[in-house]
Amino acid sequence: MKKSREIDALIVHQWLRGWDAVRFNPKENRRKPEPHYYLFTLPATELKALSGIYRRTTAGGQLRSDDLGIQRRHDEDRSAQISKYVHHGYPWSELSERQRKLDEYEDLRKPGWLPTAIVINILGHGDKRRGKSPDPDDLIEVHDIDKHRAAIHLPSSFSSAQWKPKSLPPIEVIDGQHRLWAFDESFKADFDLPVVAFYGLDISWQAYLFWSINITPKKINASLAFDLYPLLRTEDWLERFEGHSVYRETRAQELTEALWSHPESPWYDRINMLGESGERRMATQASWIRTLLATYVKKWESGRSGIGGLFGAPLRSHAPVLPWTRAQQAAFLIFMGKLFRDAVKRSSAPWARELRKVQAHLTKNADAAFEGDYSLINTDQGIRGLLYITNDLCYLNAEELGLQDWQVGDEAAATDAAAVTAALKSLDSQPVAKFLQTTTSYLASFDWRASSAPGLSDTERRDKAALRGAGGYKELRRMLLAHVAQKNDDVGKTASDAITLLKY
Repeated sequence: MKKSREIDALIVHQWLRGWDAVRFNPKENRRKPEPHYYLFTLPATELKALSGIYRRTTAGGQLRSDDLGIQRRHDEDRSAQISKYVHHGYPWSELSERQRKLDEYEDLRKPGWLPTAIVINILGHGDKRRGKSPDPDDLIEVHDIDKHRAAIHLPSSFSSAQWKPKSLPPIEVIDGQHRLWAFDESFKADFDLPVVAFYGLDISWQAYLFWSINITPKKINASLAFDLYPLLRTEDWLERFEGHSVYRETRAQELTEALWSHPESPWYDRINMLGESGERRMATQASWIRTLLATYVKKWESGRSGIGGLFGAPLRSHAPVLPWTRAQQAAFLIFMGKLFRDAVKRSSAPWARELRKVQAHLTKNADAAFEGDYSLINTDQGIRGLLYITNDLCYLNAEELGLQDWQVGDEAAATDAAAVTAALKSLDSQPVAKFLQTTTSYLASFDWRASSAPGLSDTERRDKAALRGAGGYKELRRMLLAHVAQKNDDVGKTASDAITLLKY
């Protein structure tokens, strides 16, 4: 049997008695950590291989790691800048190609030291991520020699920077991933990096460490951190300390802007962004933000319905949240909206025909059933109903639809039109596309006439009037779910499950 390579390490003891009072809970991914961590060095390219950080492929839309809920997202420009710095130091790395060719700047070359440690977690026996564990042959063994020294045994099969694990990588990078990405396949030198290694550190503590290192000193934008480390979206300590504004409210506002500004959005230039009176547009920016906070960006509430927001809650208790970027979230809403708009336009249901008769004067491309003055879809209540149902059904079916596996590119803003467009194209091939198409076709057959629509009977007008006000949100949600639940397929069954969970 091949003998594993041994790395010398120092043991750093950091534990105060007062920390024993911390509320540790394995069910919340916060089991009690070891009272120490380790210090050692490894060549950058080898650490990168052990961490499962590979060149990304676009095949299947997959990112470079199986551990989608934990790994941070990659900014290629940032890693490229670090690579230039390593090779040439500062300020030579900041020069243009033209300037680098001039002799007058040669004295600006400097060493590109990286003295700051990469912070990692070594996965232990039994550690799982999304149901996967490292192969036993790929595990890194840690043996304490005495109080101050330890031996780190690399996997027996590990030989070089080209090594790949059989399953899950044995190392998770908590902080320093962009530095590792700087060492691409062309880097041949032995360039050691200092490493701070925790062993068997639960994922909630990893998110806490990332926040402490990067946000507490205000190194990066707080809102961006929720995309770099998606687990932070559901950390209760952060929710209580920072409130909704760090993630939920800012995310809802950015998504609203994306729905208003992206050319492919069915709500393109049709949201009243300034809340101006007299604007004949679907709904105000404020109402969209409130609706998103109540639906897609809602947190999971224990003991209540069990239905959280697809963008803001774990898919089940203590599970990771979807690691979608802001661009992906925007694309999902636009994709769903387009399907619903097209389904309404194709509809020949009596309610749709009646609205088109009433507003026959609308422009050729406009559909009175979708955007007319008497369509409930063209109101705050209608938008809330649409987002309620599509969120409810997709949230409850998320695992079956493989929503965790939909990954497109690296982190991008919801208002990055190119990134949203790329995500929209990739959605077509995802299982959720067919599910959404069926869902929106069922929703399009619902009677979306507002109470002000001409031709309603007294009973119909009374029922529609009941949808006004705060209580109307719940009633419309109940009516839409009941309408969809009549269908004898997976979508209808999921709607029935939602009715049961919501106790309607």
